[in-house]
Amino acid sequence: MKPFTYVRPTSLREAAAAHARHPGSRYLGGGTNLVDLMKHDVETPDTLIDLTRLPLHAIEELPTGALRVQAAVPNTDLAAHPLVRTRYPALSQALLAGASGQLRNIATTGGNLLQRTRCPYFQDPSKPCNKREPGTGCSARDGVHRDHAVLGHSDHCIATHPSDMAVALAALDATIELYDAEHGTRQVAATAFHRLPGDHPEQDTVIRPGEILTAVLLPPAAPAAASLYRKARDRASYAFALASVAAVLELRDGRVHHLALAFGGLAHRPWRATTAEARLTGARPTERALREAVDAELAAARPLRDNAFKVGLARNLAHDALTTLIRTTTGDPPPTPRRP
Repeated sequence: MKPFTYVRPTSLREAAAAHARHPGSRYLGGGTNLVDLMKHDVETPDTLIDLTRLPLHAIEELPTGALRVQAAVPNTDLAAHPLVRTRYPALSQALLAGASGQLRNIATTGGNLLQRTRCPYFQDPSKPCNKREPGTGCSARDGVHRDHAVLGHSDHCIATHPSDMAVALAALDATIELYDAEHGTRQVAATAFHRLPGDHPEQDTVIRPGEILTAVLLPPAAPAAASLYRKARDRASYAFALASVAAVLELRDGRVHHLALAFGGLAHRPWRATTAEARLTGARPTERALREAVDAELAAARPLRDNAFKVGLARNLAHDALTTLIRTTTGDPPPTPRRP
């Protein structure tokens, strides 16, 4: 492991100043991703700036009814918070599906959003990877890519983003708060925070050099809206999603008044299903309408040699999630299980 300097600032301004003084430095939260990458020489920062002692551990309800979650809040605390469980169940479910209890106790809200892909070629410095070293090529394209992207990928990268929480935040129309010592605070929509790879797969997010992710803002939850998170993975224990879906639904007079749908495990970022949302908003949510809307969204998929199954998997997850939310919203009983 490469030697590095360790800095423990006491304020955001001090942390930003330390980053400016140390080119190549990285901010450290829980370390559940960054430290692993350092052990494998994928990340080799000269300086680690520890943010865990900064006052960023609060979950605060704002006068508007919105919820402000500071960046150092552990995933365990966020998933268990009463307002999250009652108003934003998709977020709580996504966090609980994302990792073991031990990891959730350490992993932070900000770190979860900033974690890097779990592509095995990215994690292996002996293999070419445009995300790790731009211009060297994408080993996964002609290699093992069963778990990789079917939407939004490019010739330069087919990796997927691993966060479950980010998918729920995309569906919940959350906002990411970023701090810079020179320009102050700015906000970025969760749907715009992560990037598609394009020609620069090494840039995971729109965060600027030296910026610190300080909080996540959840908008007031509509009283009549329901939300949930569904995830498919290779094993029932904690594993990254082959495909996942977060959905928020509100019905009025038997029609879809509001729908937000986001896929995980399919792209370089959480994939907000705007085509499906547009087709269903204002419509009666019949089974045919649901399937046609989801099919229209997934028509953009460009599966590779070994991962075409993800399209059907995502389709079924979305249909199950939307059907469940409709029954929850209308109070209809669940269907009787068919006998084999």
